[in-house]
Amino acid sequence: MRHLTAADIAGFDKIYRLNLVNGLPGFKSANLVGTASADGATNLAVFSSALHLGSDPALLGIVTRPTTVPRHTYANLKSSGCYTLNHVPEALAAQAHYTSANFPDSVSEFEECGFTAEYRDDFPAPYVAESALSIGLRLLEEHHISNGTVLLVGTVEHVYLSEEALRPDGTLDLVALGTATISGLDGYHAVQPPVRFGYARVGQPPVAEHPA
Repeated sequence: MRHLTAADIAGFDKIYRLNLVNGLPGFKSANLVGTASADGATNLAVFSSALHLGSDPALLGIVTRPTTVPRHTYANLKSSGCYTLNHVPEALAAQAHYTSANFPDSVSEFEECGFTAEYRDDFPAPYVAESALSIGLRLLEEHHISNGTVLLVGTVEHVYLSEEALRPDGTLDLVALGTATISGLDGYHAVQPPVRFGYARVGQPPVAEHPA
């Protein structure tokens, strides 16, 4: 087994290091973050940093890159206080990845990348109409990290999803949703049916649950 130290990683070529470190966490969620500026201009950006922070209240986080250069998502989110998370459909992975291009703020990634901005229930941030699961969030707090990145914490105010993807116990059928996942910086993957286990208890080795 190869051993890499912190010194090894720091010494790698920039692109090699980016590829390596981004791949270390394994598979990550693939979401499109929808925002709108104060004058109504829409913005869409692919994120692989969404994370669950709590269920009561329902809190989700995303991590933005350093704001040493203009970050349209961050600026819009701070201005309106609202944003949406939208699962990336497997079939639209190429369009989703295209939103990571450095478009000027006068250009809407929704239009340029082939997505439809949809406003629902008077929420001020646009959803992705093509997504099978969309979440409306309101910014609660932000935490600045030592490397310049920012953890943004949002409260879940709205969830829209297809009925067949919601199981009786509240779990989600991501295969039915057609949700893609991400590895590294640019790898998009289809998901397979999972092996599921019940609640873990001491003295009771988990046994795989099989659908009826």
